[in-house]
Amino acid sequence: MTAQRTRAVHAGREDLVDLGVHAVPLDLSTTYPSRDSRGEAARLDVLGTGAQDCGPPVYGRVGNPTVARFERALAELEGCEAGVAFASGMAALSACLLAGVAAGRPHVVAIRPLYGTSDFLLGSGLLGTSVTWVAPDDVRAALRPDTGLVVVESPANPTLAEVDLRALADACGDVPLLVDNTFATPVLQRPVEHGAAIVLHSATKYLGGHGDVLGGIVACREDYARSLRQIRFATGAVLHPLSGYLLLRGLPTLPLRMHAASATAASLAARLAGHPGVTRVHYPRGLAGQMTSGGALVSIEVAGDPHEVIAAVRLFTPAVSLGSVDSLIQHPGSLSHHVLGEEALAEIGISEKLLRLSIGLEDVDDLWDDLDRALR
Repeated sequence: MTAQRTRAVHAGREDLVDLGVHAVPLDLSTTYPSRDSRGEAARLDVLGTGAQDCGPPVYGRVGNPTVARFERALAELEGCEAGVAFASGMAALSACLLAGVAAGRPHVVAIRPLYGTSDFLLGSGLLGTSVTWVAPDDVRAALRPDTGLVVVESPANPTLAEVDLRALADACGDVPLLVDNTFATPVLQRPVEHGAAIVLHSATKYLGGHGDVLGGIVACREDYARSLRQIRFATGAVLHPLSGYLLLRGLPTLPLRMHAASATAASLAARLAGHPGVTRVHYPRGLAGQMTSGGALVSIEVAGDPHEVIAAVRLFTPAVSLGSVDSLIQHPGSLSHHVLGEEALAEIGISEKLLRLSIGLEDVDDLWDDLDRALR
């Protein structure tokens, strides 16, 4: 079996030698000429269903060769048949919810915490869905005949709580389990190996890895991918080709970045546990056989004012998001989960004192010195 590091380098690039090129081609075309308009009409009938016919491109909203390379690459890394890329992680989640609505199964069972806007979208009903929030052990009892998805994020944003995906998949029965794998990436966790049917990523984060690209992607079976492509065809939430190019360029270094940042994060989590300015450290301890390491995020609850800590750091970048080569610090209650409101934040265990640290590739001692000084 090919190692993940090797797959990350070569996935999506298998045909480059035959093309006589070394770098992945970037195709920025919005439309593709053809003198056979009858043939193009017949092809659109097929492509409009979400199926793929292996023919040349037709129109940028239907498909793009550069984006297709990224889709194949991420699907391979996740061990799935297909990948479907979108303009953002939220666009990807929206397509999954719309697929359930279109199939007559608009009910969703979800486990908190999730990314704040994911939580807001599910609770709002904006896309015609309804949601039942449950603890992992209560999923089976919450399923209904019209349940189309079970949604979980593990490790969770921002508490980094872990859920046993195999046990959860067993509880789901025939209902597809969607796992947001943004924090772990396929380097540290492959949800389909634990029974998940759908894997979602905010590609903006670790897959891109440099804070300069926005995107989302779903890895899944081909039959489900068809429904997502049909929704993307109709709604237009497509990934820009340049974004697809940057994301594909980020994949070869993904294992190296994840392992390096995870090692630093584990070291910082251990040090922070004994810091007088920290009352609690949240860091994944690793469910047996599920994640290969704790990952590159650490959340802490501070004794003092969290906003003063953010104002005092100098190496950490005080900004929302995560997964970049530089370390970021943010206050979830003010940014990533602000949309939920104070009452909901308290209910799902997101403290006002909580700070989320996204660890990058800096030297661990330099990051420690920055945090130590800011916390004091």
